Amino acid sequence: MQFQKKVVAVLSWGLVVTWMALIFFLSAQHGEQSAGLSGGITEWVNEVVEQVVPAAEFQIDEISFFVRKNAHFFAYLLLAILTLNAVRRSGGRDWISMGVAFIVSVLYAISDEVHQLFVPGRSGQVSDVLLDSMGALAGIALYAIISRWLGRKRKTNKKK
Repeated sequence: MQFQKKVVAVLSWGLVVTWMALIFFLSAQHGEQSAGLSGGITEWVNEVVEQVVPAAEFQIDEISFFVRKNAHFFAYLLLAILTLNAVRRSGGRDWISMGVAFIVSVLYAISDEVHQLFVPGRSGQVSDVLLDSMGALAGIALYAIISRWLGRKRKTNKKK
């Protein structure tokens, strides 16, 4: 049983590193490449919005901004969830594990924005670090809520 827990912990950290590598890869794209990826997603979102709310009038720049900022938020929401899970699988508990997950996520967000300073056509922005941090907080809160709900459900099932 102990071996299985160690394997799960290692795999959990592997997911964290893999997600960080994907963030790094996406941040390493030149400005034109990044804009192309954002543009494709923006067009898809625009098509969906037009089908759902045909009378709505949005500027493509508004949708593009929304897509790019949501990408930051959700990338770090997932990073924090993966990191918190890895910390917990490694024996971390309670508020300390949440703090570790938050600090790791914020430090990675900072390093990511510094990294973008050296990528042609990209820039590092403090506002993106703040947005990433909010995503990380949301991810930690979501993880905590789901964990608590599952814990209560397990207790209820044990009593039956």
